[in-house]
Amino acid sequence: MIGIVQELRARKILSNMQLLHHYTAIAVRDGKEIQLETKDLVQDDIVLFSAGDQIYADAKIVSGELKVNESQLTGEADEIAKQISDTVMSGSFVVSGKAYARLEKVGDESYINQLTLKAKEVSGKEESEMVRSVNNLVKVIGFLIIPLGLLLFFQSYVTNHESFQVSIVSTVGAIIGMIPEGLYLLMTLALALGSASLARQQVLLNSMKGIESLSRVDVLCVDKTGTITENTMKVAQVLSVQQDKNASQEALKQYLVASPDENETIAAIRDFLVSEVVEKAWTVVKTFPFSSKTKFGAISFKEGNFILGTPEFVLKEKLEEYRSYFQQYAESGSRVLVFAESKDQPFTGDLTQTVEPLLFILLENPIRENAAETFSYFDVQGVEVKVISGDNPVTVAAVATKAEIPHAENYVDAQNLDTDEKITQAVEKYTVFGRVTPQQKQKLVQALQANQHKVAMTGDGVNDILAMKTADCSIAMESGNGATKQIAQVVLLDSDFSHMPHIVTEGRRVVNNIQRSASLFLVKNIFSISLAILSSLFTFTYPLQASQVSLISAFTIGIPGFMLALEPNKQRIRGRFIRTVLQNAIPAAFVDLLAVLIVMACGRIFRLSTQEVATSSVILLAVVGFIIIIKLIQPLNRMKTIVVLFNIIGLVISGLLFHSIFLLSKISPITIILTVILSLMLESLMRLFQFITNKLFALFDKFSTKY
Repeated sequence: MIGIVQELRARKILSNMQLLHHYTAIAVRDGKEIQLETKDLVQDDIVLFSAGDQIYADAKIVSGELKVNESQLTGEADEIAKQISDTVMSGSFVVSGKAYARLEKVGDESYINQLTLKAKEVSGKEESEMVRSVNNLVKVIGFLIIPLGLLLFFQSYVTNHESFQVSIVSTVGAIIGMIPEGLYLLMTLALALGSASLARQQVLLNSMKGIESLSRVDVLCVDKTGTITENTMKVAQVLSVQQDKNASQEALKQYLVASPDENETIAAIRDFLVSEVVEKAWTVVKTFPFSSKTKFGAISFKEGNFILGTPEFVLKEKLEEYRSYFQQYAESGSRVLVFAESKDQPFTGDLTQTVEPLLFILLENPIRENAAETFSYFDVQGVEVKVISGDNPVTVAAVATKAEIPHAENYVDAQNLDTDEKITQAVEKYTVFGRVTPQQKQKLVQALQANQHKVAMTGDGVNDILAMKTADCSIAMESGNGATKQIAQVVLLDSDFSHMPHIVTEGRRVVNNIQRSASLFLVKNIFSISLAILSSLFTFTYPLQASQVSLISAFTIGIPGFMLALEPNKQRIRGRFIRTVLQNAIPAAFVDLLAVLIVMACGRIFRLSTQEVATSSVILLAVVGFIIIIKLIQPLNRMKTIVVLFNIIGLVISGLLFHSIFLLSKISPITIILTVILSLMLESLMRLFQFITNKLFALFDKFSTKY
């Protein structure tokens, strides 16, 4: 119930976020513009797109021009010009312009929905390892309880000729010991409290398994923009190529004032250069908006023709001549644009003649203030960081180096990773991957998982969906696309990546503490099942009553388990959940079993009463319980010591005051001596059984690896 409430809360928050992404559309029907909900649009509808709109369906422009941002689809931050006959893809945003377009693919046929549907086809792990392990344990125990219960009752009532009441009571005592009551509640409560703690840090768990999944990852895949860097862009420097720098900058100012481009890049350059109104604007002859094909924009003035774009596409054959001006800055993570002049007359927008560079403009996304600290934390914790981006690999590597990501100098252009074999080899060799497609992101995650890594994937765009769905843990930013937030296990509500260490720490606290508490529960279950089986095989009456089992459970499992589940714990999670729990529980369970069998055997030899045997068994089981508690909570501190003492005192007082309820009796001197001797032996027996258990698990590992 607690888990359901938490996940419903997450869905409600995400639904509220999604309202921001539900648009109405302006469609042309019967020659009139009408407003419709996007779900009511059909193929071949003519619709109007303008600045600020999200493209909700794949469409082809029939009139007008647009500038769109496709970063959610490609990972590239550039705004792209769209003209008549060009296709606009669902999931992109209109930055500027106005155009009518014919819808080609709507609903599930659109690009963004096709990508989302593919993500749904990916077999996501619906349960974490911990939840899956607990579910399997409960299933196994549930499968054993009914036949064992029937067998115990038959053996006691028919074979041993006990009364119906005695047979029922002994059977119920055995069954109660087999049931891991409280384990589910403990696990769910700990996860819910962890979720509440993260909520105060502006972290939303879309799925309660997210907190465990992230705490187990050993590879974290991140994007550059929004994770390593801020989402804003600024001009770092303007380098002049010509002697008359003022004239060049004046030309650039005129260009910025006249440019129809409204994007992050132009805005950053304007903020840097155009601090006041230009005194006299030049006369514009024609404008050529930035195009993703040409990688430049241009404006023809009466005073000259000027181009702003990437050096590779603007300078062409002159690139090597001027590379020395900007290469060192590009290698240090700056994005480089060139502002140049063309002498072509008339200027048609095609750079048919050599252009003359005037200025090199260096832009950068500022590194997040706490990025280095965050990545340092993951390095110390043994989590390898992989940077997967759609941007230029040299630039991404330089930014990653500034953020102090280890081995950031090892980068590769994903355009060269054209086979699955190359991807498999690259994932262990490189840290930075540039120009990565959505499909390659997914393959990179799959290759890491094939190498036995637990992978977390951060993302904010549609291009991240497939990889996020494939990853063991997915993290989305609130500023990202609605679809990514829906499929992500963890959503950073303030898009602040610095919360990640806190999420990992909280996850480790929850998982480590549940792991320890689960060991306490399983000690009782393994012991009870083993004793029940032996009781059936050797036809002796189950020695413990239901009330006695409940007394031991309360003070050696329930209360300490819940108290310890809430304490701080930053230790790395080691080993698999089920193996760790069983390795801790099996030795204590078999020490319990051996102690009770010895007491029963001595009871027959010395003709002790049934109540004396039961009372001695309760004392020994309690001693074993506290030994395992002390072992699991190492190292001891004041709080842990208080918890242990509280439960010891509580058990003693309850046994003395309510001995009639728990069917405890006074014990004879011989029983006291027997109980004391066995109590002194228990810790040594625990060490012996722990040694044997570890050896058996090691042999199992060796055998399973070999075969």
